[in-house]
Amino acid sequence: MRFLLAAALAAVALTVASPAPAYWEYGHQTIARIAMANVSPRTARAVRRILADQALLATPACPAGTPADAAVWADCVKPLKDAAGESRFGFAYSWHFQDVNICRPFDLVPACKDGNCVSAQIERDVALLRAPGTSRHDRVQALAFLLHFVGDLHQPLHAGEKDDQGGNKIAAAYGIYAPSRFNLHSIWDGPLAERAITSGPSLVRRYPAAERRRIATGTVTDWSREAWQVSHDVVYASALGGDPCAPSPARVTLDEATIARLVPVARLEVERGGLRLAKLLDAALG
Repeated sequence: MRFLLAAALAAVALTVASPAPAYWEYGHQTIARIAMANVSPRTARAVRRILADQALLATPACPAGTPADAAVWADCVKPLKDAAGESRFGFAYSWHFQDVNICRPFDLVPACKDGNCVSAQIERDVALLRAPGTSRHDRVQALAFLLHFVGDLHQPLHAGEKDDQGGNKIAAAYGIYAPSRFNLHSIWDGPLAERAITSGPSLVRRYPAAERRRIATGTVTDWSREAWQVSHDVVYASALGGDPCAPSPARVTLDEATIARLVPVARLEVERGGLRLAKLLDAALG
């Protein structure tokens, strides 16, 4: 049922002009739940205390009172408008991704001009949460953004792309589902992520300390480069017959054999996102 719902949502998403968000609700919520299962008790209490101020966000249609809800808040508020009909959160549109071309040397500088990219905002949110002078409103907003943006960074097409809106311009068949339903981006957001999360043992668990350290090692820049490399080596290579920098066709097909090979990669990205989010939360609040 979850997959059928996701497929229906994808069909709707493709009818609107804006690119699809990174990970649908299930992916973002799973990453938040992995994180909360692996933070310290002190961090967990701090997260709950901060989210108790969700009313300060003034977004009743987009709740953020739990980590799972807050993890999808940044996507939920995108269409909200003020009394004058202007976007309330349009300033944050570019914070969900970073356009780093996979066929050129890795370079965050042009992609993150003026801090307008996902990795820069992750670091900003951690700094806001650590600063004792941050207002209660800014603190709850920073936490909601952080819970979401770490998931965004680990959707590879939000870290590396080919001037194609992160694969949104490439129609893609997913197994038996025709390209009219999906594009390359939405496949990695939804059905592939959901299949990966539900394949094998639950990802939502307390991980051994050594495994947490191994997966969560590095910096936000290191994780950006890694996700960018996954986009090059796996996402585009699998869609374009092995050469990720070959000209992109208007549509591609991910058959069942390809999907089976992609599932462990997508599963690992969700796992990485959850454990790295836990590390950042502990650093900011623990």
